[in-house]
Amino acid sequence: MSTREYAASVVLLALSSSAVFGAGPNLGKPVSPAEIAAWDISILPDGTGLPPGGGTPVQGERIYAQKCASCHGENAKGGTNAALIGGRPLTDGIDTPKTIANFWPYATTVFDYVRRAMPWQQPRTLSDNEVYALTAYILSINKLIGENDSMNAESLPKVKMPNRDGFIIRFPDKI
Repeated sequence: MSTREYAASVVLLALSSSAVFGAGPNLGKPVSPAEIAAWDISILPDGTGLPPGGGTPVQGERIYAQKCASCHGENAKGGTNAALIGGRPLTDGIDTPKTIANFWPYATTVFDYVRRAMPWQQPRTLSDNEVYALTAYILSINKLIGENDSMNAESLPKVKMPNRDGFIIRFPDKI
């Protein structure tokens, strides 16, 4: 095959394959903006994306007892899953257990994680008010907020976590 014939074959193959593959395999269905919005629940460190609602540590304590204690233990001290309270400073060594108080850099990240992943056996079943209340309870038992403080989209981003400055921010302009 000459170089000219080879080049013509390559061009013909490229043109015909784009027509064939342009139709696609017809798998799935188009996703609507409303369907995407239901899964677009990211919360940024500055609180962007937090939903309306709110909760208190007292409300969160009741929810915790019903939906969280079986895994995280009484008073969040640990059970089959990690403790959510306490923790020595991370400077004590690599084996130091990471908890809300000594590791998490932003209170909004706690909200985001609880909202997405908890309870473990039924993720994304908590209402926004339940997530605010649980977050308030967890922050309160770690002495990061007062036991009468209410958490909502305005107050949650203002909570200063002890390890906020313990991370190197990859995109500081996004915070």
